[in-house]
Amino acid sequence: MNKTLLPIRIVFVSICTAAGWLVCYSIHEWDPFRMRASFVGFCIGALVVLVDVMLKGFSLRGLSAITFGIAVGSVIAHLISTSPLFAEGNPEMIFLAQLALFLICGYLGAVIALRGKDEFNLVIPYVRFVPHEVDVPLVVVDTSVLIDGRIARVCETGFLSAALVIPRFVLNELQVIADSTDPMRQARGRRGLDVLNALRSIKTLDIRITESEVAKKEDVDAKLVFLAQSMRAKLLTTDYNLAKMAEFQGVPWLNLNKLSKSLQPELMIGERLEIELVKPGKEEGQAIGYLADGSMVVVTEGRPHIGQHVGVEIISLLPTGAGKMIFARMAGEPDGGRS
Repeated sequence: MNKTLLPIRIVFVSICTAAGWLVCYSIHEWDPFRMRASFVGFCIGALVVLVDVMLKGFSLRGLSAITFGIAVGSVIAHLISTSPLFAEGNPEMIFLAQLALFLICGYLGAVIALRGKDEFNLVIPYVRFVPHEVDVPLVVVDTSVLIDGRIARVCETGFLSAALVIPRFVLNELQVIADSTDPMRQARGRRGLDVLNALRSIKTLDIRITESEVAKKEDVDAKLVFLAQSMRAKLLTTDYNLAKMAEFQGVPWLNLNKLSKSLQPELMIGERLEIELVKPGKEEGQAIGYLADGSMVVVTEGRPHIGQHVGVEIISLLPTGAGKMIFARMAGEPDGGRS
């Protein structure tokens, strides 16, 4: 039990007990029942405290949802009870039917609102007393993006003007990964936490934590797509399967890999590059190096320079399914043939 709440609960039960005794004190006919009335007051106070304990973890969001559900149920019950269906009949039966209708509709409305309190948050964004500007584009962030790490560098440049929405279950999943006993998963999770802290340190970046949970780990992808769809936001992920699921449901998604490739400069014949030659090529005298984006560069007469950073000049570009294969010669060498 919370040590701060314990004194408050004791005082409340004591006041209820004293209130029962005071009721008998003000009504002289009830003087013989003072002890019983005090006991009844004690029981009422204890019952209220018990309900308080049972509602532990019940948030303001849940209270807002249940109030909204009862209100909607009451409106529906009122509309039905004032319809011609109750125009004629036994007044007592009509009263009982109307009472039952209000109880049933109020209960169903409250239960439905509690089951979908995340959706309720999306319908009424002020339940957390944080105004959400509707004109700001939103981007829902997946766990894979935080682990990837590139999002922090992109946001630091200021190119991403949208607000980042990070669901609570994504943070929980990241924490579980960071606490894993597998060293590799643990390192990935800690890198994600570092990236999250880096994002929070960017003063110009709008980060919003959505209090949304999932019951099962398998529901994470579906909930991410649902949140993006409900908020009319884009989904930022490096998970190909999640991206395809979002695309199927009409949710636009952002691809960091595609962004990285699009930022690579366009190469032209005659342009000079600085690369490291790492291994011999298939043909006599050839050596192979790689650009930062993974493109292969085949250098004629470069085999003597393997293991060195050299300047090369592009002599041919060959498009392939994986990108481009670049043929080059050592800078300053005369143009030679290639196989």
